[in-house]
Amino acid sequence: MDTDEFSEYYAELLDGTYDCVDRIVINAYYPMLHNGGGFRLWWRLLTGSDKQLDNAHLMRMAGRFSRRLRHWAEHNQVPIVNCQPGERKHELAEQYLPRQDFVGIFLVIVAKSYAPVWNVKHFKNGNIDLKKKIAYVNHYFFHIIDPDWGHLTIKISGHPPFGAMVILNGHEWVERQAIKQGLEVGKEGNCFVSNVAAVGGIADTLNASHSIGRLSAVCDRWIYSCLCFALNLDDQKRSGFHYQYSVYQIEYSRNLLFQRGRDLERVYQRVIDLTRNSLDIRTIKTIFGWKHRSCHRQKQSKLTVEKPTYNLTVFKVHFGKLTLKMYDKGDRVLRIEAVAHNTKDLRCGKVITKFSNMVSSLKIMTIRFLNVLQYAHVSFLDQGALDDLPKPTCRGKNRVAGIDINNPRLRVVIEALMSLALKPDGFSVSDLSAKVHEMTGWNYGTRQAAYDLRKIKGKGFVEKQNTRRYLVSAQGFQTMCALIILQEKVLKPVIASMGKSRRGPKPKKTCALDTHYENLQNELRKTLVTLGIAA
Repeated sequence: MDTDEFSEYYAELLDGTYDCVDRIVINAYYPMLHNGGGFRLWWRLLTGSDKQLDNAHLMRMAGRFSRRLRHWAEHNQVPIVNCQPGERKHELAEQYLPRQDFVGIFLVIVAKSYAPVWNVKHFKNGNIDLKKKIAYVNHYFFHIIDPDWGHLTIKISGHPPFGAMVILNGHEWVERQAIKQGLEVGKEGNCFVSNVAAVGGIADTLNASHSIGRLSAVCDRWIYSCLCFALNLDDQKRSGFHYQYSVYQIEYSRNLLFQRGRDLERVYQRVIDLTRNSLDIRTIKTIFGWKHRSCHRQKQSKLTVEKPTYNLTVFKVHFGKLTLKMYDKGDRVLRIEAVAHNTKDLRCGKVITKFSNMVSSLKIMTIRFLNVLQYAHVSFLDQGALDDLPKPTCRGKNRVAGIDINNPRLRVVIEALMSLALKPDGFSVSDLSAKVHEMTGWNYGTRQAAYDLRKIKGKGFVEKQNTRRYLVSAQGFQTMCALIILQEKVLKPVIASMGKSRRGPKPKKTCALDTHYENLQNELRKTLVTLGIAA
C-alpha cells in the first residue's frame, strides 16, 4: 500500500491502515440487442422469422418473465416484495438475510425504473421500423448469497434488451477470504477493526489485475440463472445471447484504525475546522448519534455487525462524476473514499478488463486527497519565504513579477488555487478564472488568470501537468496555505482590534483561539508602547 502524508503524520495514534475496493457496480449488456439490425437478426435466431416481431409479443415476453419468476418463487419459498419509489432496497433486504451457510437467491424485489425498450412499427409494404425508447418498466432485484462474494444484487429489466446490473461489495469478498484462511476478523458495520494488516494483504489481491477473472466469474455464475425467466437455456443458446460487462461505478476506500475513539474525534474535528475554508468545502453533514467514543480500546468479538450510533460527520468534494469523501465510521475508523459515479470520468476505459486501471486511478486520487488535507491543516513557511515572494523571477529570457500578498486579487487567486488542488486531473486556466469569478463575482478573464498563474508558477507553487493543465505542488500548497492563514487568521484579527477597548463584561465561554488572540493583542500593545508607536 502506497503511504500518504496524513497517515504517516498520525501513525503513532493508529493501530493500522488498509485499503479496499468497496462498492462495485457492473453493467451487463448484449451489444447485438442495442441496435435495430442486430435486434432483428437476434429475433430471427430466436423465433425463426420476423412474423412475430411486434409490440404485443415483446410485452408478452415481459409478462412471461413475471409469471415464471412468481411461480418459481412460490415453489421455492422465496419472498417477492414490491418496492415503492424512495424506499431503500438494501435496508429492506437486510430484514430477509438468511443463515450463514445459505447459498442462492433469498429475496426478489420488484421496482419500477427507466430502461431502454424497443418499439416496433409495421408498414403495409411489409417493412418494419424499430426504434429504441426509454420507458418506465418493472425491474427485478435478485438478492443472492454467493460463497465467495457474500451478499450481491443483480438488477435486470424484464423487457428486451434485458439490460442488467451486478452490484458487489469488496469488503464482503475480503471477509469471506479471511474466514477461509482461518483469520479472526472483527467487523463493525462495513469496516474491519482487527487483523487489519492481514486484511489489507487480502484486499490488495482484489485490487490486482488478475481479479478481473473473479468479477467475470461471479457475474456469469448468477446472471444467466436470473435471465432464464425470460429466456431459458435453450433460447439463450439458440439465439447466441451472451452478456458483456463494463464497470459503471466503483468506490475505493482507505481506512485508518485509531487506537482510541477520542483520538479519532479530536483529529477529525481538527481536520474539518482547519481545512474546510482552505479547500472551499461548503457543506458538512453531521448525523448525530447518542454514544460517546471511549478513550480506551474496546475488546472486539470475532464478528460484530451493528449499526453505527456515534456522531457521523461527512464532508465531500465533487468534481463532475467523481467524489472525494471523508467520514468517521464506527468507534475507531476514519474512512477516506474516492468514488467514481460514472467510470467514464476516470478516462481509462469502462470495460471490465480495465478494472485494475480504474482502481489505480482512484488510489492516486485518495492519496492526493490525504496529502492535501495534511498540507492544509499542518502548513509551514520556509525561512525567507516572505522575503522571496515579492522578488521577480525569470522564465527563459522574460522577467516575471513577484507575488504581493497584500494585493487582494492575488490573495483570492491563491485561495482559488488551494480549492482547485483536489481536482484529480489538475486544473486549466479557464478553471482558475471560473473559480475566482465564483468566489468574488469579479469580471476575471482567462488573460488575467494566465498572467497571475505565470507569477505563481515562477515561485514553484504550481507545476505543469501537460500543455493545458496544472497541478498545485506539495510545497506550494503548504506555503500558500500558511500565507493565507497568517494574513487572514493572525494579522488581520489581531491588528484590527488593537485600538479598540473591550466594553461590557467578558464572555463566560470563549474558545482557545479567542484566548490566543487576546494574549497576542496584550503583548503587542506592550511592544508598541516600548517602541513608541501609538496603536
